[in-house]
Amino acid sequence: MPHTTWLSNLGDSGLLLPLALACAVWLRVTGKHLALRWLLSLAAGMVLVGVTKFLYAGCGLEFESVQFRVISGHTMLAAAVWTVSLALLASGARAGWHRLGAACGLLLAAAIGVCRIVEDAHTPIEVLAGWLLGGAIALLFLQRLFSEPRRMPRALVAGLGLLAVSSIAYGHRAPFQALIVHYSPWLCQRLGF
Repeated sequence: MPHTTWLSNLGDSGLLLPLALACAVWLRVTGKHLALRWLLSLAAGMVLVGVTKFLYAGCGLEFESVQFRVISGHTMLAAAVWTVSLALLASGARAGWHRLGAACGLLLAAAIGVCRIVEDAHTPIEVLAGWLLGGAIALLFLQRLFSEPRRMPRALVAGLGLLAVSSIAYGHRAPFQALIVHYSPWLCQRLGF
């Protein structure tokens, strides 16, 4: 295993989905519609990643000329979840600091994406697609959330909660990839692909 695995693990859905749910709980304090909007935006991104993985693993669809098979799920989730998480935390310190938190989240996601390339899990175009998709999800959500300057309430408590969730979930792997690889050929065959 490459020495970058510890950083790559920061992009695994086993860590980031619980962290995204913890953010939704925190957002619920601000307004129910914000938490729901966040989760629906993230779900839409996950569906796009899942569709590309399904089409590649089950149907063999890829674009060899540009070395594109699938959107990097690690990078997409990292760009969406870390960007929103760190923006929310930063905004708890001072109104307007969400931009700094978002920038740190995008940089962390870029580093995770580079690890995915080094580990030969994805090509640069797959990582770029994931980073752009996740970044767009996060930035569109944050733009709406912070359309008026605000500080997130209970930042210290929420920060400790996010740290606890991250500590517990780090290193756990979600079985999504194995499920896709196992079931997508059968499903593609049933759908006539």
